[in-house]
Amino acid sequence: MADTFLLEIVTPARRLFSKEVTEARAPGINGEFGVLAGHTQFTTILKPGALTYKSGGQTGYIAVGKGYAEVNSERTLLLVDMAETVEEIDLDAARKTLAEYEEAMTTLSPEDPQYTLTVDNIELNMARIKVKEGSR
Repeated sequence: MADTFLLEIVTPARRLFSKEVTEARAPGINGEFGVLAGHTQFTTILKPGALTYKSGGQTGYIAVGKGYAEVNSERTLLLVDMAETVEEIDLDAARKTLAEYEEAMTTLSPEDPQYTLTVDNIELNMARIKVKEGSR
């Protein structure tokens, strides 16, 4: 059995990432999950968060939005609404946006139509910050 698998991250606008990796961790709807080569096949929903992967002894980080993951023994495919590499993330903008969404949460109830979108944006900006700071 191979020690690596293909990790691909695709958004509606582009194929952001396609690389052989030894390990990946992603933000599933029911919690973070890990994948190694030869993993059992499954499909799951993703929530906004930080994806980490290991390749060639190096750890990489990517912020991902909502979407789906399809895992099998040879490939893990993430189809997400957005994704950003460390280099693409503006840390100051992410902090500012996070503060704005946290402030907006103070006036929302779970029944409000904007509630879920606001929670998703908080999680996404927290992931951006984690990815940018984790890469240092």
